[in-house]
Amino acid sequence: MELGELLQVILDISRLLASAQRASPTGIDRVELAYAKRWCTQPGLPCTFVAEVPFLGFAALPRTVVADLVAAIEDSWASGGRAATPAARRVRLAAPFGRAALTELLRKPTPKAFLLVSHRALERPARIEALRRQGCRFVPLIHDLIPLIHPEFARQGHAEKHRRRIATTAQLADAIVVNSAATAADLEPWLSSRATPPVVAVAPLGVTPPEVEEPPVALRPYFVALGTIEPRKNHLLLLNLWRQMAASMGPAAPRLVVVGRRGWENENVLDMLERCAAIDGIVRETGPLPDREVASLLRGSRALLFPSFAEGFGLPLAEALALGVPAIVSDLPALREVGGAVPDFLDPLDGAAWRNAVLDYARGDSLARRAQMARLTTWSPPGWDEHFAIVDRLLEAVMRPGGAPPRLAPPGRPAIGDRAAPGRDEGTP
Repeated sequence: MELGELLQVILDISRLLASAQRASPTGIDRVELAYAKRWCTQPGLPCTFVAEVPFLGFAALPRTVVADLVAAIEDSWASGGRAATPAARRVRLAAPFGRAALTELLRKPTPKAFLLVSHRALERPARIEALRRQGCRFVPLIHDLIPLIHPEFARQGHAEKHRRRIATTAQLADAIVVNSAATAADLEPWLSSRATPPVVAVAPLGVTPPEVEEPPVALRPYFVALGTIEPRKNHLLLLNLWRQMAASMGPAAPRLVVVGRRGWENENVLDMLERCAAIDGIVRETGPLPDREVASLLRGSRALLFPSFAEGFGLPLAEALALGVPAIVSDLPALREVGGAVPDFLDPLDGAAWRNAVLDYARGDSLARRAQMARLTTWSPPGWDEHFAIVDRLLEAVMRPGGAPPRLAPPGRPAIGDRAAPGRDEGTP
């Protein structure tokens, strides 16, 4: 039986709606867009799109206005601009009128699955539990547990907020999608109290490189650091390294381009970017850029530098490799899953190793870079088709009458089962 004949999907796009005006998306934004696009463009897959309306709860959205929003956001994030703003406004205007349509859908006997692929609303379980009481199976996508494992990298209060999200997942999920086996392993201890644990499906995120403009003409070799400027991304290591190279090499030092929006608790990093005269003209902060500009910058670089302390998946690494760009990255389980044997992996605290790697890769005759380029020929990017094939099997399994669904994982990856934690409340979906 085809998935579309088996169940009705209810997909929350609240985060996508809230992110429509961003010039550059986060990784989670990209995932919710990919899900919305997939269920918008395949008419054989019945889907009702919903968003949270203040004081009302979840409301159904007209499919046509969602399709317009998806197309506008995709264009806006690829090319820049605010093209998605009018489409987002139309969705918000339509949302309050969708409560009755969702109520009518929930009364039908068709099996239903509620997909929540951002972490949004997980800390408020009442509305999710209300949907489950009305017959919906709940399937969230968990991206990482970093605020719980590394609260020192989280904003004030975010660790407790994420604890509530994971508790909701543990208590209410009928099945769980994760982006990596590393995330599944981090999740496992939180899921130990249910007699019948929900299945966890490891579904790597897809990467779709944009059309690439001609790389910029650079007088000096340069490297790219890509991602939100936050403590976890370890920009400080790179800036200190570039200050040392500026002092010892002067104008001959390679360049560093820092791409991404400014995050939180970055006083030291921002002070260096704004006030360190030694790196002025050698390090450039661009802020967030459209996808095509990012891809162009990467294509012209000697390598992506990704010295992060913790990752649930590592989209910048996958994006760089998909563009044929080598990468020097932290030695983390999630990044080894994404990159396999291709990148050069370094300890994120080993400044000397990073300096040696950068200086080597900056050379036109770098043997290490040439070796990685050769390894890149054996690497293929994870695709959304493969991701959704895993998700579809999970949905089919969780809706199968009678009996627990089988454990699922992509080829060559372990499947990790989950268990749960207590706590319920009342609410309106």
